[in-house]
Amino acid sequence: MQARSDWRMSRYADAASGRQCRSGRARVFQSLHRSRPRRALPYGSYYLTGFLHERPLARLRADLGKLGIERVAGQAEPEDHAAILCEIMAGLAVHRFPAPAGADRELFEQHLAPWIGRFFADLERAEAAEFYRRVGALGRVFIEIEA
Repeated sequence: MQARSDWRMSRYADAASGRQCRSGRARVFQSLHRSRPRRALPYGSYYLTGFLHERPLARLRADLGKLGIERVAGQAEPEDHAAILCEIMAGLAVHRFPAPAGADRELFEQHLAPWIGRFFADLERAEAAEFYRRVGALGRVFIEIEA
């Protein structure tokens, strides 16, 4: 089963790395914010509550604070943005952040597992941008393997 999963991940990574979004920001906006049947907004609070900047974001900030991870000054996106969370998880995995053993698993289970698979599945169905459909497929498969 692991070899098949590795092959699928490789296939999606290769497809995504060879694609570029041809029509720029307008296509990205249309893809992420007007997808059907559900809008693929990349925020944990949105997926968990239906609104932005809600209690899940406050809980995430508290847990990140315990790990010594703070928001970068001038950063407009909240910490529950999917890309930011993936970057934090990568940092924990390679020990870029000083954190106790198992912090990455706990952060994943508490703050990503409840929603990020649905986000990637929604992104995979984005109507306007092939590239983001591939990113969604890659993310969905990765989360299936990690969960």
